[in-house]
Amino acid sequence: MKFTQFTDYSLRTLIYLGAQQSMLVTISDVAESYGIAQNHLTKVVHQLANRGYIQTTRGKGGGMRLARLPQLINIGDVVRDMEDNIDLVECFNSKNQSCPLLPACILKSVLTEARKNFFDTLDRYTLEDLLINQSTLRKQLELKRNAH
Repeated sequence: MKFTQFTDYSLRTLIYLGAQQSMLVTISDVAESYGIAQNHLTKVVHQLANRGYIQTTRGKGGGMRLARLPQLINIGDVVRDMEDNIDLVECFNSKNQSCPLLPACILKSVLTEARKNFFDTLDRYTLEDLLINQSTLRKQLELKRNAH
């Protein structure tokens, strides 16, 4: 399974905010650190705020921060919330069942089990687990920002 860039940037944004919990962070801070476009990141931040993962403050002196403690942000939930489509193959989509192997094929049940195991693994982790090396993360993020 491959995540969309949107989900990738969502997870990176949460990691950045988790590593910088003591301050408000701007979209440009995150974009600069990761070398990604601000306009794309704006959409990511909007969705993260709508889903209750972050709080945003507009205007001068504004920015964003985590809306929940890192231990309350489940990685599996974030991925489910940010991915538009977690259908691994066509037969997962109830509206598009044109595969000639249906209903005899067992591939769907195998892939259903694989997807369940994938999310079971993600569900065991929180943002807090991803922040164990917080000081190293902060240094890396600062190095990236200075390199741009």
